[in-house]
Amino acid sequence: MSKRFYLTTAIDYVNGSPHLGHAYEKVVADVMARARRSRGEAVFFLTGLDEHGQKVQQAAQERGQSPKSYCDELAVQWRDFVARLGISNDEFVRTTEPRHQRVVQALLSRLHAGDHFYKAEYRGFYSVKEETFLTEKDRNPDGTWHPQWGEVTELVEENWYFRLGRHQAWLLEHIETHPDFIQPETRRNEVLGFLRTQPLADLCISRPAARLSWGIPLPFDPAYVTYVWFDALVNYFSIPAALGDPGTAGLLGPEFQAPTGGPEAWPPDVHLIGKDILKFHAVYWPVMLKVLGAPLPATLLAHGWWQKDGAKLSKSTGNVVDPLAVIAEWGLDAFRYYVVRELDIGPDGNWTDDGFRARYNAELANGLGNLVNRSVSMLRKYRGGVVPAVSQDLAPEAAATVRDTTAALDHHGLQEALVLVWGLVNRANQYVDQTRPFTLAKDPAQAARLDEVLYNLVEVCRILAVLLWPFMPDTAGRIFAQLRLEGAPDRLALAAWGGLAPGHTIGDPVPLFPRKDLAKS
Repeated sequence: MSKRFYLTTAIDYVNGSPHLGHAYEKVVADVMARARRSRGEAVFFLTGLDEHGQKVQQAAQERGQSPKSYCDELAVQWRDFVARLGISNDEFVRTTEPRHQRVVQALLSRLHAGDHFYKAEYRGFYSVKEETFLTEKDRNPDGTWHPQWGEVTELVEENWYFRLGRHQAWLLEHIETHPDFIQPETRRNEVLGFLRTQPLADLCISRPAARLSWGIPLPFDPAYVTYVWFDALVNYFSIPAALGDPGTAGLLGPEFQAPTGGPEAWPPDVHLIGKDILKFHAVYWPVMLKVLGAPLPATLLAHGWWQKDGAKLSKSTGNVVDPLAVIAEWGLDAFRYYVVRELDIGPDGNWTDDGFRARYNAELANGLGNLVNRSVSMLRKYRGGVVPAVSQDLAPEAAATVRDTTAALDHHGLQEALVLVWGLVNRANQYVDQTRPFTLAKDPAQAARLDEVLYNLVEVCRILAVLLWPFMPDTAGRIFAQLRLEGAPDRLALAAWGGLAPGHTIGDPVPLFPRKDLAKS
């Protein structure tokens, strides 16, 4: 059994409803997973929910529910959200699941036995909203607290701490010698700057059960529950371990019993996360794995945030984008295309309704949709839908696009890949204008040339379906259906020129992206 390409999203905190940022991260991860599968790679794609912590406990109490029933209700909504985005995840984790909790407690026991934890009194400030401890350096110059921290209270309590600080030199060296570990470069520099200029404090990994009962109990001190972030990060390890991944075998000690023969996924190839949680993944998580003796993830890939109309997304001001409403009006693949094409992985992005409409009409309806529609229509009209002999006019451009798109996907350049694919879309539309098949059809002496043009057009459409499958699987499948090709365009090997056999009969044209009146949309 060979190792799978292991890809994760962050797990979403269940205290709230899904929004554009959640949708973007999942779609990006899905494109990456599908792109790997299209090349014949086995993939293990994990997403899920983070369900513990004080905010969940408080929200449940306010609704008169138990935390578990509150989470169960929201989990249904989140699972539905994932399904409606067309996400092809292999596993969905909930941190309230016994399989996850068992691994967390085994890991805690392992680290406690290795003297990586100690108990000490804490005196200071605590942000309930962010579930984190604060220091004087977190205050504003005037002594107030930034609104991001919400209510800040003073605390004096004993807690358990993880000896994080002793690993600062090792962590710094690891990041410096593994340039792909944190991407993009701006985020890597951000973490390096922090580690080079500030001492790394030990991490509080517990909360007193008397104050917070909704969490995983510490196996060596049941008067405490596990800090929600220590719990949440382990999900990336807990699911492969619970499934019997041979890459995790033995790391939790002989007491931990797991099945054998599970999917070989560990270590992760990509953790896809938002830039706001980079510190947890780039500092806490690698040290946790190091002391466990587990191989580290290859890449932490941090994406930016979305704004709308140049302002922060905010439910209170009504400045929001509802992904499911957009999908209901414009279609899933139009949404998937826009978020990947509009925002490269790394910087922040700006959603505008006008920008979405413009891309839909210009690039999807008038670009791809028009190309497929007129290519299929002309072959039906002029040759009864029968594919003529193979012609090579556009073969070099198609081959270059396949090569360059594959290279872009190798370095997570999803936006770059779409730009390259649309270069072929535009070239094929230009080819129609240059060769004028509708004029050739009027001259019997040009019948052979017309055959060549028609072959090139429908063959480009076939190859485009293969290239677009990771991004827009439904659209890709609909192109194949119009060409009456069996199976799905889900293997990159199908993108070799000449796949449409002479004599094959295609189907009727069906609009892929019906044009919408800009004034009325």
